[in-house]
Amino acid sequence: MAVASSIAVSIRNLSFSYPDGHMALHGIDLSITEGERVALVGPNGAGKSTLLLHLNGTLRGQGEIEIAGRPLRDGHFAEARSAVGLVFQNPDDQLFSPTVFEDVAFGPLYMGLPKEEVRQRVERALAEVGMSGMEERMPHHLSLGERKRIAIATVLSMNPAILAVDEPSMGLDPRARRGLIRLLAGLEQTVIACTHDMHLVRDLFPRTVILDQGQIAADGPTSAILADTALLEKHGLEAP
Repeated sequence: MAVASSIAVSIRNLSFSYPDGHMALHGIDLSITEGERVALVGPNGAGKSTLLLHLNGTLRGQGEIEIAGRPLRDGHFAEARSAVGLVFQNPDDQLFSPTVFEDVAFGPLYMGLPKEEVRQRVERALAEVGMSGMEERMPHHLSLGERKRIAIATVLSMNPAILAVDEPSMGLDPRARRGLIRLLAGLEQTVIACTHDMHLVRDLFPRTVILDQGQIAADGPTSAILADTALLEKHGLEAP
């Protein structure tokens, strides 16, 4: 008998309004299985990044969120939040140290881990993103593609169960984009990404969720959603 997969993310009736009164999310219900790769797509202002920022508690709306079975609320907040590694759209928002090593080591050091374990985590994370040997480089001297890889390494060093990535391919040249696809495809973590890159969606994410006006408009296999031209046009999207 097949063993049921664990639920990585469970969202029930999530709503969120910004301080100016703009309602960004309306009653979102979403369940993501451990190990899935899921794309969040939709027009600008659809609520994609807002939803992503709820997964680690950066934003906190009304509703219930569970991360790896742990409720994301007071009393369990730190434990649940530690399971999610959030990678920002702009890597320069994530990289602030003089060297790559210090950036990747920041999270494990903050967790209070011994220096030797920190070093091992840094080496392992850099190897996972194909950046071994870059420890002493200055992040601001690296290319955009390299900085994006280092930004991913900064969260991988904390061993998250879930990687939440905002616009991972934005600004990348074709070679860097292909490298990013190989990197994300090889990770064991559950991967959830907000993106406008429908080629990336096709190539990397078996499941696609369309958000529009703060609501889920469609959720299903990427192949079926990309084949539905009318659905894509209705929500400001184009097939790759």
